[in-house]
Amino acid sequence: MNRAPNIHVHDGRLVDPANGIDEPLDLWLADGRVLAVGEAPPGFEAEVSIDAGGLVVCPGLIDLGVYLREPGFEHKATIASESRAAARGGITTLVCMPQTEPVIDTPAVWELIRRRAKACGNARVLAMGALTQDLAGEQLAEMGALQRAGCVAVTNGRNRLANTLVARRAMEYASTFDLPVVLCSEDPHLKASGVVHEGAVATRLGLPGIPSAAETVAVARDLALTEHTGCRSHFHTLSTGRAAEMIAQARRTNRRISADVAVHQLFLMETDVDGFRAECRVDPPLRTHSDRERLRQAVAEGEIEVICSDHQPHEADAKSEPFPATAPGISGLETLLPLTLKLVEEGVLDLPRAIACLTAGPARVLGLELGRLSPGASADLCIFDPEAAWTFRADEMASAGRNTPFDGWEFRGRVTHTLFEGRITHRLEP
Repeated sequence: MNRAPNIHVHDGRLVDPANGIDEPLDLWLADGRVLAVGEAPPGFEAEVSIDAGGLVVCPGLIDLGVYLREPGFEHKATIASESRAAARGGITTLVCMPQTEPVIDTPAVWELIRRRAKACGNARVLAMGALTQDLAGEQLAEMGALQRAGCVAVTNGRNRLANTLVARRAMEYASTFDLPVVLCSEDPHLKASGVVHEGAVATRLGLPGIPSAAETVAVARDLALTEHTGCRSHFHTLSTGRAAEMIAQARRTNRRISADVAVHQLFLMETDVDGFRAECRVDPPLRTHSDRERLRQAVAEGEIEVICSDHQPHEADAKSEPFPATAPGISGLETLLPLTLKLVEEGVLDLPRAIACLTAGPARVLGLELGRLSPGASADLCIFDPEAAWTFRADEMASAGRNTPFDGWEFRGRVTHTLFEGRITHRLEP
């Protein structure tokens, strides 16, 4: 891997929410680290100069909870393809879910992924280890060994834990290591064979529905277990307004509780599934207009402090079956920042708050020394033009999965440079 050059980023608007910075400031980078902010350090000689005039400079984005597919599902995507897509989207840290083949339930599997990611060099890849062996929900995984190997959290992902006793034991065990438990709260019995939100659209299309209660019942259970066990619980990819309200109430007395929302839930609704649009089939499903507005409010008020892509790339065939047989998920790395900036454009968030949800927020949840541009910090940068108007095209995506409902959407704000550990991993061609 090439040495990181001395870089001077000048004349940009530096937005660093973790440090409370939003003003024009230069950055000076050396040896893959931030050397200084503002004034040039003595004797500094820049090898590369980046003119950020008219651009926003912020910490590299952190995407909490992505599916990299490798190992085991390389027909959908690879670490190489998805880390390239991340760089194009201004993302410098990917936190991958354990649903690989084999599952990330031993240090050996995580070490394989770590080495392949390091060889690519496009982004930092961190892992969540499995909460239970093979994600089967029966025997606990060796969380201590996973933590020592470098896993930053544990989760059972979308293999929901139906057995409440196993969930309790897992949360107790994780709490002994102070490991965050990432929860995709959904009652599998209430979900049953549902594929869309239980409501008018499901009825009209004749599709089995998933009631809102599938999420709220599970969130209530997991909040009770969190209180009982004292573990650090992060609620991943909420879809209902009621669940957001429950978590907001719990956070008033327990700041070890946190939550995120997938960015597509802040724009799309159950009506977008009309016409059996498989690209809009996601898990948890798109909900009502009321749910979407309440989730937006929760993000704006800081009750939900993280926005993620919930990136799930698929091969074309996975979305071409009859709707109930299609695979859920959106390839979202390249639309995470553009959609979040659209929330700014629509007045839902101001720019520092939006960037915080993609940087300082996920770093705080996982206890990472990332998401900030302090002297000595890793030189992970996202530089974007907030006024650039462009059209997103699925056939131009870097991700191997082009399953997106945002094909043809008009966006304002585009990444011009991504720097990972002081090296330029993406530069927008004029």
